[in-house]
Amino acid sequence: MKLSKNFTLAEMTNSQTAKRLGIDNQPSPEQLEALVELCGKVLQPIRDKFGPVRVTSGLRAPALNKAIGGSSSSQHCKGEASDIDFGNRNGEVFAWIVDNLTFDQLIWEFGDEKNPAWIHISYKYGKNRKQILKAVKQNGRTKYLPFQ
Repeated sequence: MKLSKNFTLAEMTNSQTAKRLGIDNQPSPEQLEALVELCGKVLQPIRDKFGPVRVTSGLRAPALNKAIGGSSSSQHCKGEASDIDFGNRNGEVFAWIVDNLTFDQLIWEFGDEKNPAWIHISYKYGKNRKQILKAVKQNGRTKYLPFQ
C-alpha cells in the first residue's frame, strides 16, 4: 500500500525486532491516517529534494516500542514520527528541514557537531510545534536539549 508517491506501508512498519519477537506492527486506522500525513507532508518532500530516504524506524506498536526501550509517549506509536538516515549528509538534510518544512519535532540524534547519527522527525495533523532538539548522553541517560 502506498502512503505517498514513494513511501509504502511496508517500509514504515518494517522492524526486524518485531519480526524476531512476533509483534504485530500493523497500524490502526488512526495510525494509518497519521502515517499518510507524515509521508506526504514531511518524508516525501525530503525524498523529492535529496533522493531515497532510509527509514530506520517508523510506526512502532506499543509492544515493539517497549521491546526497544522507547519512550512511552513516543510519537512513533501514533504513526506520527520517523527516524531517517542519510549517512554523512544528515547535517545538510537537518538544516534543510529546519528551513523548508513544517514539523512537530525535529531531533538531532547524537552524532557530532557536523552530523547527527540519524534524524528524528514528527508531524501532527493540524498542530505542529516546530520544536528542534538535540539528543545527548549525560550520565548514561539520554537528554533532549534545545538545539543551538
